[in-house]
Amino acid sequence: MADNIARVFADAIAPDPTRPLLTWYDDATGERTELSGATLANWVAKTANLLVDELALAPGDTAGVLLPPHWQTAAVLLGCWSAKLTVLDTPGDVDVLFAAADRVAGAQEWSAGERYALALDPFALPMREVPPGFADYVVEVRGHGDHFTPYPGGGEADADLLARAAARAADLGITPGDRVLIDAATHPDPVDWLLAPLTAGATIVLCANLDPTRVASRTTTEKVTHTLP
Repeated sequence: MADNIARVFADAIAPDPTRPLLTWYDDATGERTELSGATLANWVAKTANLLVDELALAPGDTAGVLLPPHWQTAAVLLGCWSAKLTVLDTPGDVDVLFAAADRVAGAQEWSAGERYALALDPFALPMREVPPGFADYVVEVRGHGDHFTPYPGGGEADADLLARAAARAADLGITPGDRVLIDAATHPDPVDWLLAPLTAGATIVLCANLDPTRVASRTTTEKVTHTLP
């Protein structure tokens, strides 16, 4: 059983770094963002370098992530896991906190050394107004390196997360080579929408505010082979 999320992510990219690995839709706004494995890896590396080089965080340090399913959330989570941080989902003391702009109020329940806000703009544009006490993730992360070498071994929670992901991939019928259409509202847990497909060697079409009338055409356009129940 794999026990290293960074290695699972690298293996998912390896067969063809140029192929679409994660495609994001928001049917309420008409947004579509497609990331190849290489592009997502670039965002992940920048995030990990931000954590290690700028914040001087080390394996076992903690991160809070108050973000919905989104392609930028994938970059943040995989960046944290690459840096071997422990990602927490219960309010408490953490070393760094990432929060969506519309969840900043909830961030007050967390005690964090560093705080980053994400507007989740489809083109990753800077925020027009950064909430007090926060830095703009998109602005801060861009200046960091495009490559990051993960520490050897897995993080403290890697083995458990990947075991759960493998079990969920089996439960959800995700198989190697699948292109999986995922309703973000039905599967908000990143174990489902991110780690299970990566663990199974599948690629992701992640849809927010999914319009049921568009599923058939999207299945054809995106060459979807499996839709999560």
